[in-house]
Amino acid sequence: MQRPLNYLFILITSVALSACSNTKYLQKSQLLYINSSVEVKGDASSIDKQNLRSSLTSKQLMMQQSNKPFIGTRFKVWLYNQKYNEKKSNWFWNLMLSKRNLDEPVIYDSLKTKESVKRMVSYMNNQGYFYATVDYHETIKKQKVSVKYKVNTGRNFIINKIDYEIPDSSLLDLTKKNESLSLIKPGMAYKQELLGSERERLMRVMRNAGYYKFDRDAIEFEIDTLHKMLFRNLMNPFEGIVNVYNEKKGLDRPTMDITVKIRNPDDSAAHYDLYHIDSIYTYPDYPAYGNTADSTFKELQRKDLTIRYRQSLLKPAVLSRSVLLRSSDLYSQQKTNDAINRLYDLGAWQFVTLQYKEKKDTSHKLDAYIYLTPKRRQEIGANFEVSTSSDYLLGSGITLNYKHLNIARSATQLNITLNGGIELIRNQANTWMLQSQEIGGQVSLIFPRFIIPFFKVAQTNRSTGRTRLTTGVDYLTRIDKFYISNVNASFGYEWNESQNKRWIVKPISLNYVGVNLNKLFRDSTVAKNPYLQRSFEPAFIGGENVTYIFSNNDIYHKLHNSYFRANIEESGAWLNGINSLWGAATNYKTNLDTLTHTSIANFVKLEVDYRHYWNLTTHTTLATRAYAGVGIAYGHSSVLPYIRQFTAGGPNSIRAWRLRTLGPGTYKDTSATAISFPDQTGDMKLEGNVEYRFDLLRLFNGTINLKGATFLDAGNIWMLRKDADRPGSNFQLSNFYHDLAVGTGAGLRLDFSFFLIRLDWGIPIKVPYFTGNKNGWYLSEWQLGDGRWRRDNIIWNIAIGYPF
Repeated sequence: MQRPLNYLFILITSVALSACSNTKYLQKSQLLYINSSVEVKGDASSIDKQNLRSSLTSKQLMMQQSNKPFIGTRFKVWLYNQKYNEKKSNWFWNLMLSKRNLDEPVIYDSLKTKESVKRMVSYMNNQGYFYATVDYHETIKKQKVSVKYKVNTGRNFIINKIDYEIPDSSLLDLTKKNESLSLIKPGMAYKQELLGSERERLMRVMRNAGYYKFDRDAIEFEIDTLHKMLFRNLMNPFEGIVNVYNEKKGLDRPTMDITVKIRNPDDSAAHYDLYHIDSIYTYPDYPAYGNTADSTFKELQRKDLTIRYRQSLLKPAVLSRSVLLRSSDLYSQQKTNDAINRLYDLGAWQFVTLQYKEKKDTSHKLDAYIYLTPKRRQEIGANFEVSTSSDYLLGSGITLNYKHLNIARSATQLNITLNGGIELIRNQANTWMLQSQEIGGQVSLIFPRFIIPFFKVAQTNRSTGRTRLTTGVDYLTRIDKFYISNVNASFGYEWNESQNKRWIVKPISLNYVGVNLNKLFRDSTVAKNPYLQRSFEPAFIGGENVTYIFSNNDIYHKLHNSYFRANIEESGAWLNGINSLWGAATNYKTNLDTLTHTSIANFVKLEVDYRHYWNLTTHTTLATRAYAGVGIAYGHSSVLPYIRQFTAGGPNSIRAWRLRTLGPGTYKDTSATAISFPDQTGDMKLEGNVEYRFDLLRLFNGTINLKGATFLDAGNIWMLRKDADRPGSNFQLSNFYHDLAVGTGAGLRLDFSFFLIRLDWGIPIKVPYFTGNKNGWYLSEWQLGDGRWRRDNIIWNIAIGYPF
């Protein structure tokens, strides 16, 4: 044990001293490049300056990148020296000196700095800052050098007008028709990459209109009357253009005119031709290295579709419905992409390839060939996990999954899941004790279309609307406390309204919750609390559920992206109707309530979850979340069912409190039961979280990434009505600030790429039930040097995956 502690001491000391030792192995004429910065001045807006600063520090423009600090030091440079200069080698150093943890000392090269200045000037010109200047200043101290690049943007050119020179009248009309979507408009600041984006947009417009052979090289841009083609190479500077615009230096906002030219084909044709789809051939079981001339293929005609197959893997009607292309349609690149995505979305294919071939005997006609390589129809999987949490010491669970991807040759999926788990604690005698056990299963059928009732909704062609039928059962036992059985079934629809918007609608959702309380637990805990009595009553939950999800985490939102989820659930409306009809049919002698001895739960529950992520650098992210939820019981129900109530605390909520120990409001359960059975719930929940995530080290040659995080959590749960047994638990807007709980902390994450293990420790900084001051601020109570205080106030959480 002593040796690892020695290594830890050495490591901490080395981090502190690394800044002093990194020049030890340099020659006298060499300088360690430790810092580079860019200062941007000029007429540009603050946002433009920030974007310019980010671009100018890229490796493409700043040719030499300085050694970046790690926790305020150049620790990775020090590690590099330990490996290659000190020749350190044992189990400890082999772990630390992974190649990805090393940073080779950057020896400053002034020639690269001068070349960087030239590239920066060229880049500024490409952004429309034709009068930009770039200078640099070196600061040298103790064989270390820092470089500051000083950029003056000058005036940015503004687009004055846009003209079109397109000999082909059809292309001209098409361009004018889509002009409102143009990415370059009069009054905009000129940026050269805008021309690149506009060129791609125009090419898509032409190809989506049927011009199969239209080439992007046919599009050119000219500025003023110079016929200077700016788009041949986006990174190629046009330095001479500055001289042409010198005469416009006196203008407050110098302007330029752009002419968009689309030349005719290089061959003898005077114009571009429209292409139509003629025949469509589909190979639903095409092998990875197949041959279309294979004589073993059988052929079947289904409407516009010719199906060539060896085995009948999919019903012709299903395949025909899933192929979006139709004979005589105009060629469209967008339709082609949608057709590929729709086939992938069925889930039955490993690879989807769509190719076009011109017909030899007919002009301007295309045959479409769709090659589909199927997945394995059946999959079996298992997942085993070990965990710990704030309310149990050791937990383990196993999940078995069976999946059939193509039931009855209809692309219908069957999912069967079985799961079980236990939680163990140590009792006062320090022996292991079973706290809870759970076992359950679920069966789902997913149909690749909307089935009864038949209806249509606005949805993207990129994905398939689905119908999901699910049934499941779950049994949860808390030893010596209660036994809950949960039988559920649902019928609903899922579809993508667009690439970023998704809907999940369940018009039928049923839950039966059966509760069996241990006599001692019922008499000592539940019987004394009317709220718990009502919560633990058996109930029917029958109603509707609608979920809307928005997410734009894609290649177009690399710097920041959002996630939004709204869910509304109602229980009791149509189930009460059935109950009334049943009662009327039996002359009110029996109904669902009397038959099952279970009351129907009547409530409406609304949840809203918004998250936003800022990717500050390639190694740091700022993640935020805001959550709000409320459940309102109505009719003969006075409380939400236990499984629908809100809780706070734990590894995915406010991490400075144990699971189910926070709230509601300012209430704190100090009973002996709460120590072994923390179970605070509420009708309403508000929560906000901020987490700063950053990379630390790569271990075992980069197979595992060690990451860190700091976070701030705030929120609570409340009751909507006063509870005499829990004073201070109800929500009052005037007490909202006082009722908020605030916690902070830090964490480590082991990222294995396919899953992530998270360790967080949280500490409270504002406690709603703390009476030491008016608003519950807890900082004055911190006693970090007291081991007992730390055990009672610092909460450790271990979990799988990020909290949000």
